[in-house]
Amino acid sequence: MKNIDIIFSASDISGRMKGLAKEIALAGLDNLLVVSILKGSFVFAADLIRALHEEGQQPEVEFLFLSSYKGGTKSTGFVEILRDIDTDVSGRNVLVVDDILESGRTLDFAKNLFEGRNARSVNICVLLDKPVERVKEVKVSFTGFDCPDLFVIGYGMDYAHKYRELPYIGALNP
Repeated sequence: MKNIDIIFSASDISGRMKGLAKEIALAGLDNLLVVSILKGSFVFAADLIRALHEEGQQPEVEFLFLSSYKGGTKSTGFVEILRDIDTDVSGRNVLVVDDILESGRTLDFAKNLFEGRNARSVNICVLLDKPVERVKEVKVSFTGFDCPDLFVIGYGMDYAHKYRELPYIGALNP
């Protein structure tokens, strides 16, 4: 595709999914519930749970739709639940899966939400960790890649509702 600089290729991502799944399997998180933060992490979560299956894991999967944007491009600073999960997390190991860690606000909200619902443990797995100033410090247990400080698209992440379908992660090149 024109005007897109590829940062992480489809093969880079595929290889890293296998590595992440091994790391998660070795962590011994039995009775695992994977909670994908929508919309950006749906592709990542799908590939990750398939890789976890290859590692002998059988996680349950849920989807949490959070928003802090209200239709804009800048966060309001307030995270709200647009669609909650259906599963009781009490006593469960929860793995929150998100596409990218930037401000930390959304992941901090999700971690506190599940801890408040008495999850046995809440671990965070992000595909990309972007080196920006955090509003909330969040301890990430599993990271796919360190990401340059660029606006990224593809592999579930969008710009104006476009580019989610790309099999790689890239940056728009003006």
